Amino acid sequence: MEDLYGILGVPRDATQDDIKKAYRKLVHQFHPDSHPGDKDIEEKFKKINAAYTILSDKDKRAYYDRTGSINPGSGPSGGGFNFDFGDLFDLFGANFGGGNFSSRNESYSWSSMPQRGNDLEMTIDLTLLEAFTGVTRTIDITKAENCQHCNGTGAKPGTKPVTCPKCNGTGRYQQVRQTAFTQFVTVTSCPDCHGTGKVIRDKCDECGGTGRVRKKHKIDVKIPAGIENGKSLRIAGAGEAGINGGQDGNLYLVMRIAPNTNFERSGADLHTTLLITYPQAVLGTEAEIKTLDGKKEKISVAPGTHHGQVLKLKGQGMPKLNAVLNSRGDLYAHVFVEIPKTLTDKQRELITALDAEMKSPNTKNKSGFKSWLREKLLG
Repeated sequence: MEDLYGILGVPRDATQDDIKKAYRKLVHQFHPDSHPGDKDIEEKFKKINAAYTILSDKDKRAYYDRTGSINPGSGPSGGGFNFDFGDLFDLFGANFGGGNFSSRNESYSWSSMPQRGNDLEMTIDLTLLEAFTGVTRTIDITKAENCQHCNGTGAKPGTKPVTCPKCNGTGRYQQVRQTAFTQFVTVTSCPDCHGTGKVIRDKCDECGGTGRVRKKHKIDVKIPAGIENGKSLRIAGAGEAGINGGQDGNLYLVMRIAPNTNFERSGADLHTTLLITYPQAVLGTEAEIKTLDGKKEKISVAPGTHHGQVLKLKGQGMPKLNAVLNSRGDLYAHVFVEIPKTLTDKQRELITALDAEMKSPNTKNKSGFKSWLREKLLG
């Protein structure tokens, strides 16, 4: 028996959330609707659904973990879930090749059971300012939905699918192979009706008998202020339509926020630069800084501020997503002291005078200090 955890690609200690996420990813990847006519994909999809049926149920999974079997007839609970070894071959087919699910009371085909629609994913491009303010976007999506012309039956209006003559409506096809010593019986999904038990004689002109069509839709999406790069928004039920009455899939919108030339983002905080002159750094000043939303805020630069020092404007960063009272992060200004490359004659004269004024006796006695230090070190 093939390892059910291996089918879903999860470890044996995986949580139910891990199992659900793995299942959703695999269904999206191996759904037959996305690979029409690919029999290997169909068989893979059946294995995935069968494995999820066991591992998503607490009692079924516990029994499987204890015994390595999905037959609970001898389990401590006595009843368990309705599988036996015959059901195992119906569920997986010979060597996991079949497509039918059989209980002790009735038989179903995976193809005729309700199936959840595929999830869809799109990338939304935003500027940092749009992420700051929030924005409403109208997006175009193309998705599979049930054909309205035939109500999803695949049959031309006024007609109905008929019982499959090959399998007599069971959805299963049995092949017997005789050898010199024994007889092998293989049960698989019926190749004519693909396990549904029904065939369509007169196909719908709109969907070609598939019961599904692809259509374009416009959706208005409100993106909240403070959304971060890489985060996704889930729009429930906006994915592809379910099959046989199954639940519709979801639409996931992944945010991609373009870099900003003046601001760097770190969570809810913003970082920018503040350019000041050397005299302003020495004497201090009241500078003006532009915030992301275009406002101008005053910021105090203390005397003696040095190059690379960081000043903070509280509450001038990004909105905090889903926070109470519309709180915001902070804006951090990184000080850059401007050193001019060219000077006027007057500027050079003033700086030369300042340099002469700032020279101290300690500066003039550097050679004496070096002699004293050498004498102490060398003895």
